[in-house]
Amino acid sequence: MQQAILIGPPGSGKSSVGKALAREMATSFVDTDSLIVEEKGKSISEIFAEVGETGFREIEREIVLKALQSNVGVISLGGGSIVDKEVQQNLSSGSAQVIYLKVGLSNVLSRIGVKDERPLVSQDPESQWLKILQDREPIYKKLATIEISSDNKKSHEVARELAAIMELHHA
Repeated sequence: MQQAILIGPPGSGKSSVGKALAREMATSFVDTDSLIVEEKGKSISEIFAEVGETGFREIEREIVLKALQSNVGVISLGGGSIVDKEVQQNLSSGSAQVIYLKVGLSNVLSRIGVKDERPLVSQDPESQWLKILQDREPIYKKLATIEISSDNKKSHEVARELAAIMELHHA
């Protein structure tokens, strides 16, 4: 079974594209942020408030590494999970397609502006997001086997493009 792992900055569409790609591939989908919320019984913002970013990243690493070892077909990773060296190593050494979902600032602001669930971009979304992208983009590019833009596209359109790139056939 081919596995696809979506990476990218907050607001790039990892969760929505991941669900649509799983439908295209007729496989399972999991979002690691959702797994964290489910396991801890708290929102990402609540976890950040309680244990800070460092504590959150430790929880995230454990959940992400477990997900990467699973038989799930499409996995959406939290935007910052790729900063962890162990996660990077796991992604680099695996056989999965690692898909970097790129998005421009004009598209992302409308996506992230309304959510309180993104603690790293809650104060000043534009400048915080640009800083995150500047810090993480070299890692996204290094890990990616496929890069695709989600700008001005619906999630199912991006998923269809990815399916074609991954040489999948519609069910």
